[in-house]
Amino acid sequence: MTTTDHPGSEFAAQHMLIVLARLAGPGAQPRSDQVDAVHAVLQPASRVLVVQATGWGKSAVYWAATHAIRSTGAGPTLVVSPLLALMRDQVSAAERAGLKAATVNSTNIDDWDEVFQRLDEDAIDVLLVSPERLGNPRFAARLGALLARVGLIVIDEAHCISDWGFDFRPDYQRLARALLSTPTASVLATTATANERVTLDIGKQLGASTVTFRGTLARTSLTLSVVPGLSPLQRYAWIADALEQLPGSGIVYVLTVAEAERLTAFLRSCGHAVDAYSGQTDADTRLKVEDRLRHNQVKAVVATSALGMGYDKPDLGFCVHVGSPSTPVAYYQQVGRAGRAVAHAEGVLLPSDADERIWDYFATASIPDPQAADKVLQSLGSEERSLVEIEAETGVRRGRLEALLKILAVEGVVEKTGSAWHTTGVPYVHDTAKWTALAQVRQQEAGIMRQYAHGQGCLMAYLQTALDDPSPAPCGRCSVCTGHVPHPGLMPSQDKLMAARNFLRGMDVDIEPRKRWPAGVRRKGSIQGFDVGRAVSFADDPGWVAELQALRTAVPGDVPAELLAGAVATLGRWAKRWPTRPVCVVPLPAPDMASNRRMAEHIGQKGRLLMLDGFSWTGGPEPDDAASTPVVAHLESAIRWTGDTAMPAGPVLLVGTDVRTRWTATVAAALLREQGVSQVLLLALHLRP
Repeated sequence: MTTTDHPGSEFAAQHMLIVLARLAGPGAQPRSDQVDAVHAVLQPASRVLVVQATGWGKSAVYWAATHAIRSTGAGPTLVVSPLLALMRDQVSAAERAGLKAATVNSTNIDDWDEVFQRLDEDAIDVLLVSPERLGNPRFAARLGALLARVGLIVIDEAHCISDWGFDFRPDYQRLARALLSTPTASVLATTATANERVTLDIGKQLGASTVTFRGTLARTSLTLSVVPGLSPLQRYAWIADALEQLPGSGIVYVLTVAEAERLTAFLRSCGHAVDAYSGQTDADTRLKVEDRLRHNQVKAVVATSALGMGYDKPDLGFCVHVGSPSTPVAYYQQVGRAGRAVAHAEGVLLPSDADERIWDYFATASIPDPQAADKVLQSLGSEERSLVEIEAETGVRRGRLEALLKILAVEGVVEKTGSAWHTTGVPYVHDTAKWTALAQVRQQEAGIMRQYAHGQGCLMAYLQTALDDPSPAPCGRCSVCTGHVPHPGLMPSQDKLMAARNFLRGMDVDIEPRKRWPAGVRRKGSIQGFDVGRAVSFADDPGWVAELQALRTAVPGDVPAELLAGAVATLGRWAKRWPTRPVCVVPLPAPDMASNRRMAEHIGQKGRLLMLDGFSWTGGPEPDDAASTPVVAHLESAIRWTGDTAMPAGPVLLVGTDVRTRWTATVAAALLREQGVSQVLLLALHLRP
């Protein structure tokens, strides 16, 4: 397609030149397919999808289209953007393009009235909103008038509206549906990360007349590598070595929040300037971290996928993954942040067998359980209920419940008013074929990433093929094509390996206490006398991988000596902060007490503490993957204090090998308090997520 194929494309090219000059400097020339995309957007009530690699210039297309539309007197552009970091970058880019931009999101609620007043005065060219705004009554009340005024709607990171997208978000899809119902405005959807299945699904949602622009995904500036076979501990050491030579500054991606915080702490101990970034990082800190990376004030940001889509640092020198994303689309989206405006950048994957357990969790997290949906709808009936009330009545765990309610809201089955949910009268019909197909697709994509990690063919060509690129070809630069991986090669240095081991085994893990009893159980109100505890390890802790595996497979009562030694070391560091020393040690109740008793005996011996063993357990184990109410109700009937020795009045050390929900320890602590204990301190070998 050329710019001469469409009458009026000169108008599109004119505005593209103006915007590019402001964004990239005088003399910057647009690509012909960029001009074609702008021209397509400028057609009345058009529907356009642009699928192009990161760095191609998708944002320049919608800024040029906005510039052209506003020059004709049409209304402003509404941009739907999924991340705060992306919105901040887009506001800045729009203003550099000569457009007046504003945003409505969860962090600037106090500014909303001023923003809407400026819209009423036609003083804003671009308004950026997050998908969650549709659920806010203040914004929803203004949406109709806003949609009647806009000249262009942009759905950025459009793979988020597709059920098949790697980052599908129900809130995003719901807002997109509302926007697509606008008959007069043109709609532009953009993404760098869509295979053929996702592209067709987005096009279907946009409408039958959708015009799609799709180009090659090959990145000549990006050198891809896989370093296979490293243990979790070796991966930490490899990163510490690699940061000494990797070019520029970059991003180190991890799969979990805990890993981001843990790896950041270790790299700082090695003298590297790094920051952590995740979905739990507060908004002000996120902004500071983004700016520090953008201005090369840190060598790297250790981040979850929360730092990804649209983050604007064209000179990012490297992107290293400690653990593989579950889909090639997700991996390409993240690694594609590097090398946009530099001649050479590194994209390195350090895979692990442990990755697949995390994949399995996220693969099912967004797929609704029809039985859980029935429970939720029965709980709501004809009444309004809060999230806490629904959780207590249904037994569906909080995270799963929130995801399920979002999906039911997208289907129009439930609505939220304030903090309460209610049914709409629309029946829920579980699309078994759709969700089964999605689960199968995710399994297939996980298999693709497994093969990528094993280096079966050129890595860039492999990603191109996996993403249905029309012209895959060997790159001649990746670790498969050349046989070379970046420093430190296939194995880290011994000194970094020992540093990682010593650092991680010296980290203490806090066990936050439960604050209040859930609704529907015998005990009520706040929980007293149960302070922050300590664990030797958390989740798939790299410092204790072999020992945790041995603990999982050992016969009851056989606790690895290294973990017991770790518990004593943790206790020694913790004891320095105690106002009062514990008077005795008590094994945590469990269906099989052997391992907890072994641990209590060891701690008692090393700490010269009396061991009091008075808990009994009847019935089955703690329910798995259930909400708090059924778990606590079960524990209240299962756990008893049957000791015949009077409990001392001072603090008691409660010890166990394994803690997950913390409710077993909480119920045990309550029973100890009822025996006259003043305070309970929890020590565990392993805190599971």
